[in-house]
Amino acid sequence: MALTLIATGFAAVNGTSKAAGNSEVKVLAKPVAAHQLLTPTDHSLMLIDHQPQMAFAVKSHSVELVRNNTEALAKSAKAFNVPTILTTVASKTFSGPIFPEVQKVFPDQEPIDRTTMNPWEDKNVTDKVNSFGKKKIVMAGLWTEVCLVDPVLSALDQGFEVYFISDASGGVSEEAHDMAVERMIQAGAIPMTWLQYLLELQRDWADQTHYNEVLAIAQEHAGAYGLGAFYAAEMYGAQEGK
Repeated sequence: MALTLIATGFAAVNGTSKAAGNSEVKVLAKPVAAHQLLTPTDHSLMLIDHQPQMAFAVKSHSVELVRNNTEALAKSAKAFNVPTILTTVASKTFSGPIFPEVQKVFPDQEPIDRTTMNPWEDKNVTDKVNSFGKKKIVMAGLWTEVCLVDPVLSALDQGFEVYFISDASGGVSEEAHDMAVERMIQAGAIPMTWLQYLLELQRDWADQTHYNEVLAIAQEHAGAYGLGAFYAAEMYGAQEGK
């Protein structure tokens, strides 16, 4: 059966399309996800310096929002068994312990405490990253313009594919956060939000493996979307994929 490519400027013939400039685009019979899309097994997550003293100075987002989004991100990684690193800076002398809601998600994991502003310059952190053997890494942290941008650029420089969760991070001003985000994107890092991360790991509602966990996280942390999911389940017994 002939395949048809629907795109302006393309003419599909026997599974191959001709485009301007005589280049060819293959039309695949089987859907193939983009390599850039994350899967639960192809990456690790690093949560950086989600601590009280760091949060006090955040002005790009409300502290309540950062706490909600960071907790949701941690739960998302936990639901899909993503290897996760917790790291703090000067927790005993300046910044305080990691957010209690994050520690609650990983109760048996002691955060790696550092003196370096850049986690990538602490051997305990990079040894942990290397132990997972993942080429991709996702990061979020406080502040965006220091303790997040530094390891993002460092990891990119060493050949990692780096993603960052912008709404589980925050800077001392909107400009500081925005300039750090722009700098990371210009260097090749990929921006995401925590909800995008969660749904990218799920991807297929017919997969019931983590379905209930995903919906529970959304209902608790995803605002209007979560409320809509709760409403549909309660009113109509909505259950995608069944």
